[in-house]
Amino acid sequence: MVKKSDNPAVSYRIHCAEELPPPCGAVIFGASGDLAMRKLIPSLFGLFQKQFLPDRFFLLGFARTEMDDAEFRHKIGQRLREAASGEDAEIEKFADLCHYLVGDYQTADSYRRLSEALGELGQKHGAGDRLIFYLSVPPRIYGGIVEGLGKAGLLDEADGEVWRRLVFEKPFGHDLASARELDRALAARLAESQIYRIDHYLGKETVQNIMMLRFANTVFEPLWNRRYVDHVQITVAEDIGIEARAGYYDRAGLLRDMFQNHILQILALIAMEPPVSFAADHVRDEKVKLLSSIHPLSDRDLSENVVRAQYAGGRVNERWLPGYRQEEGVDEASTTETYVALKLFVENWRWKGVPFYLRSGKRLAAKSTEVSIVYKAVPHSIFHPLEAEDLAANVLKLSIQPREGMSLSIQAKRPGPKLCMDVLDLSFDYHEVFEPTPIDAYGRLLLDTMLGDQTLFLRSDNIDIAWRLLTPILEDWQKGESALAALHFYPAGGQGPREADGLLARDGRGWYAL
Repeated sequence: MVKKSDNPAVSYRIHCAEELPPPCGAVIFGASGDLAMRKLIPSLFGLFQKQFLPDRFFLLGFARTEMDDAEFRHKIGQRLREAASGEDAEIEKFADLCHYLVGDYQTADSYRRLSEALGELGQKHGAGDRLIFYLSVPPRIYGGIVEGLGKAGLLDEADGEVWRRLVFEKPFGHDLASARELDRALAARLAESQIYRIDHYLGKETVQNIMMLRFANTVFEPLWNRRYVDHVQITVAEDIGIEARAGYYDRAGLLRDMFQNHILQILALIAMEPPVSFAADHVRDEKVKLLSSIHPLSDRDLSENVVRAQYAGGRVNERWLPGYRQEEGVDEASTTETYVALKLFVENWRWKGVPFYLRSGKRLAAKSTEVSIVYKAVPHSIFHPLEAEDLAANVLKLSIQPREGMSLSIQAKRPGPKLCMDVLDLSFDYHEVFEPTPIDAYGRLLLDTMLGDQTLFLRSDNIDIAWRLLTPILEDWQKGESALAALHFYPAGGQGPREADGLLARDGRGWYAL
């Protein structure tokens, strides 16, 4: 639909289109766990509030924790009230759509009972025979659940009116070999059209807006190439440590946790070529082409363009924060990285010679996910005595979190003397400009799953290419012999290791501060 904005700060016309999904049901495996209660169910409730859920819908929680429908609904209500998500009446109305089934993920009887429950709930709520299965469980049991669903006949589809869609949380494997093994296990029972590999970063408004910014505006696309762009920085920084995730994190590390999915996906959207259309496979084709164009990391690249580090203890606001090795559940001699910085090149006509600097870390000074497209400096200054190098380059910043928005820095005259210039930011904040609050990232992706839109989900070839790119780094670290294997340290609450600054300093550049 097309409507005029009511916000006086927005003077243009807004083109909005949001298809409503057909009647369906959703099953959350691991429904009693943290992810389900903290993210998934609140996101479904958000869709309910905005009237984006189907009129005929139900949610079935499936887990090993002993609980009945009433206890499950009470737990949901308690969580939503704690988050001040809505009024009691709408919380109760949503909770009436929620049911619970106790079961084991590995026994045939559990899947038989699940099949019976789904048949009854589909009829009770008028949801038809369309189902989403969300696997909010450890990846090691994905294969067993898919096998159990398949043997129970719960993966069969027919004539477009009966569909089954499975949502898988990361990580998608631990390395290239395990990712391919998982892919083979899924492909034995599922078509690619049934598989939704979720990366919640892709559901964030600013990440989605990258394509709108590039391909719906003539002002940016002509300048989006090696002729005008000096370099690109992508930062995903967290101010928290590993929280209670030591069991997972000490085996995975930051490269697997953040680069294999989030950061490479953002890079793909920033650098890919225009797709033929906004259709899912056209977009995903271009992302795969882009990732395939990243220059493979040679031994020299590994020693010069990769920094690996771990946070040590540090003081923040008079509070002492322990180092990674002092976190509960972490080996005191662990070499698991909590910070990685990479310098990559994309080998194609658009980006030849333009460096992409990527960094991510935990226990840094601030929480920030940001993309900075840094343009080349002016070639000549007419503003004597200022030289060209005295004029700051234009920078387009896309802020993904904690506040979603964007800004463009330009040189502008300040009031006063004839020659008085300063940097001016042209910026906007999504939450200040747009009302009401947009659908959150998980809500966006859950809604797309109901609609059968895989645009923001990862395809198997995308996963494979990402692992192939990172495998040389992981293998080199495992050797523990090269210069790359050296583990640097940085204080908790700081900007990260000094060695990461060298990636840019050698090129006469610097990171933008957190």
